[in-house]
Amino acid sequence: MRRRDCKGRGGRPESRQRGVDGRYPPIAQTRRRPWPEVIPFFAFGSEIRRLIYSTNAAERLDRVICKVIKTRGSFPPQEAAEKLIYLAIREHEKTPRSGGWLTAINQFAIRFDEPFDPLGG
Repeated sequence: MRRRDCKGRGGRPESRQRGVDGRYPPIAQTRRRPWPEVIPFFAFGSEIRRLIYSTNAAERLDRVICKVIKTRGSFPPQEAAEKLIYLAIREHEKTPRSGGWLTAINQFAIRFDEPFDPLGG
Protein backbone atom coordinates (compact mmCIF):
# COMPACT_ATOMS: atom_id res chain seq x y z
CA MET A 1 0.00 0.00 0.00
CA ARG A 2 1.21 3.50 -0.70
CA ARG A 3 1.92 5.88 2.14
CA ARG A 4 -0.94 8.23 1.29
CA ASP A 5 -3.40 5.34 1.57
CA CYS A 6 -2.42 4.94 5.23
CA LYS A 7 -2.95 8.51 6.39
CA GLY A 8 -5.56 8.90 9.07
CA ARG A 9 -5.34 5.23 9.99
CA GLY A 10 -2.37 5.37 12.31
CA GLY A 11 0.01 4.89 9.36
CA ARG A 12 -0.64 1.16 9.29
CA PRO A 13 -2.44 -0.45 6.37
CA GLU A 14 -3.06 -3.51 8.56
CA SER A 15 -5.54 -1.55 10.67
CA ARG A 16 -7.60 -0.85 7.57
CA GLN A 17 -7.41 -4.48 6.50
CA ARG A 18 -8.57 -5.71 9.92
CA GLY A 19 -11.55 -3.36 9.74
CA VAL A 20 -12.59 -4.67 6.33
CA ASP A 21 -12.04 -8.27 7.42
CA GLY A 22 -14.20 -7.77 10.50
CA ARG A 23 -17.08 -6.11 8.69
CA TYR A 24 -17.08 -8.16 5.49
CA PRO A 25 -15.49 -11.58 6.12
CA PRO A 26 -16.71 -13.22 2.86
CA ILE A 27 -15.32 -10.37 0.78
CA ALA A 28 -12.01 -10.47 2.63
CA GLN A 29 -11.74 -14.23 2.05
CA THR A 30 -12.40 -13.90 -1.68
CA ARG A 31 -9.75 -11.20 -1.84
CA ARG A 32 -7.11 -13.28 -0.02
CA ARG A 33 -7.83 -16.64 -1.67
CA PRO A 34 -6.26 -15.88 -5.10
CA TRP A 35 -3.38 -13.88 -3.59
CA PRO A 36 -0.74 -16.65 -4.07
CA GLU A 37 -1.51 -16.56 -7.81
CA VAL A 38 -1.38 -12.75 -7.91
CA ILE A 39 1.99 -12.31 -6.17
CA PRO A 40 4.13 -13.74 -9.05
CA PHE A 41 2.51 -11.20 -11.38
CA PHE A 42 4.26 -8.38 -9.48
CA ALA A 43 7.68 -9.98 -10.06
CA PHE A 44 7.47 -8.93 -13.73
CA GLY A 45 8.48 -5.48 -14.88
CA SER A 46 5.87 -2.81 -15.50
CA GLU A 47 5.99 -3.28 -19.30
CA ILE A 48 5.26 -7.00 -19.03
CA ARG A 49 2.47 -6.41 -16.51
CA ARG A 50 0.90 -3.83 -18.80
CA LEU A 51 0.89 -6.30 -21.70
CA ILE A 52 -0.66 -9.00 -19.53
CA TYR A 53 -3.52 -6.96 -18.12
CA SER A 54 -4.12 -4.69 -21.10
CA THR A 55 -6.65 -5.59 -23.76
CA ASN A 56 -5.41 -3.04 -26.29
CA ALA A 57 -4.03 -5.61 -28.73
CA ALA A 58 -7.25 -7.65 -28.71
CA GLU A 59 -9.38 -4.54 -29.11
CA ARG A 60 -7.21 -3.34 -32.00
CA LEU A 61 -7.58 -6.66 -33.81
CA ASP A 62 -11.33 -6.68 -33.14
CA ARG A 63 -11.60 -3.22 -34.67
CA VAL A 64 -9.72 -4.35 -37.79
CA ILE A 65 -12.01 -7.36 -38.24
CA CYS A 66 -15.19 -5.34 -37.64
CA LYS A 67 -14.06 -2.69 -40.09
CA VAL A 68 -13.46 -5.25 -42.83
CA ILE A 69 -16.77 -7.02 -42.26
CA LYS A 70 -18.76 -3.79 -42.04
CA THR A 71 -17.53 -2.50 -45.41
CA ARG A 72 -18.80 -5.62 -47.15
CA GLY A 73 -22.48 -6.31 -47.56
CA SER A 74 -23.34 -9.89 -46.86
CA PHE A 75 -21.47 -13.16 -47.15
CA PRO A 76 -23.52 -15.85 -48.90
CA PRO A 77 -20.99 -18.63 -48.26
CA GLN A 78 -19.40 -18.71 -44.83
CA GLU A 79 -16.03 -19.41 -46.44
CA ALA A 80 -16.06 -15.90 -47.94
CA ALA A 81 -16.31 -14.33 -44.48
CA GLU A 82 -13.63 -16.64 -43.10
CA LYS A 83 -11.28 -15.81 -45.95
CA LEU A 84 -11.85 -12.08 -45.52
CA ILE A 85 -11.17 -12.28 -41.77
CA TYR A 86 -8.05 -14.37 -42.41
CA LEU A 87 -6.73 -11.83 -44.91
CA ALA A 88 -7.48 -8.93 -42.55
CA ILE A 89 -5.55 -10.62 -39.74
CA ARG A 90 -2.63 -11.33 -42.06
CA GLU A 91 -2.55 -7.71 -43.18
CA HIS A 92 -2.76 -6.55 -39.57
CA GLU A 93 0.23 -8.72 -38.63
CA LYS A 94 2.38 -6.86 -41.17
CA THR A 95 1.90 -3.47 -39.51
CA PRO A 96 4.52 -2.45 -36.95
CA ARG A 97 3.35 -2.02 -33.38
CA SER A 98 4.69 -0.18 -30.43
CA GLY A 99 3.22 0.07 -26.97
CA GLY A 100 6.10 -1.43 -25.03
CA TRP A 101 6.37 -4.72 -26.93
CA LEU A 102 10.09 -4.37 -27.64
CA THR A 103 10.88 -3.57 -24.02
CA ALA A 104 8.69 -6.43 -22.80
CA ILE A 105 10.30 -8.90 -25.22
CA ASN A 106 13.74 -7.87 -23.98
CA GLN A 107 12.59 -8.31 -20.37
CA PHE A 108 11.26 -11.79 -21.18
CA ALA A 109 14.63 -12.70 -22.73
CA ILE A 110 16.53 -11.45 -19.67
CA ARG A 111 14.16 -13.07 -17.18
CA PHE A 112 14.10 -16.52 -18.78
CA ASP A 113 17.72 -16.55 -20.11
CA GLU A 114 16.71 -17.42 -23.65
CA PRO A 115 15.62 -15.52 -26.74
CA PHE A 116 11.90 -14.79 -26.80
CA ASP A 117 10.17 -15.14 -30.15
CA PRO A 118 6.72 -13.54 -29.95
CA LEU A 119 5.62 -15.33 -33.12
CA GLY A 120 6.54 -18.73 -31.73
CA GLY A 121 8.81 -19.57 -34.66
